[in-house]
Amino acid sequence: MGSNPINLGFRFLLELAALVIFGYWGWSLSDAALRYILAIILPVLAAILWGTFAVIDDPSRSGKAPVPVSGWLRLVIELAFFGLAVFVLFTSRNETFAWIIGGAVVFHYLLSYDRVIWLLQQKTENSE
Repeated sequence: MGSNPINLGFRFLLELAALVIFGYWGWSLSDAALRYILAIILPVLAAILWGTFAVIDDPSRSGKAPVPVSGWLRLVIELAFFGLAVFVLFTSRNETFAWIIGGAVVFHYLLSYDRVIWLLQQKTENSE
């Protein structure tokens, strides 16, 4: 279920690319010393959100969920994470790279269709 090692590695590279993009975004938001802080804070916050909200027993992750969420909410978080990275690239006039990353994300989720279906079927323990 979406846990092919090659696809997991591909997703990991997409995650790293998104974090780099968030750092780039932070850097570009200011010309002052604030740019150093934003270039660090934005990717750290994104990584915290990515790692904190998870579906219990997701085999494509550790299976641990610091804050358990339903599968549909996890999917929204993932799509927002990658979508924001693509949006940042488009708004910073890096359209070609935005299309490449956006296409890679779509390709990843098409390869992971079984995980997407699984996520949409998962509920948190409290919502059953």
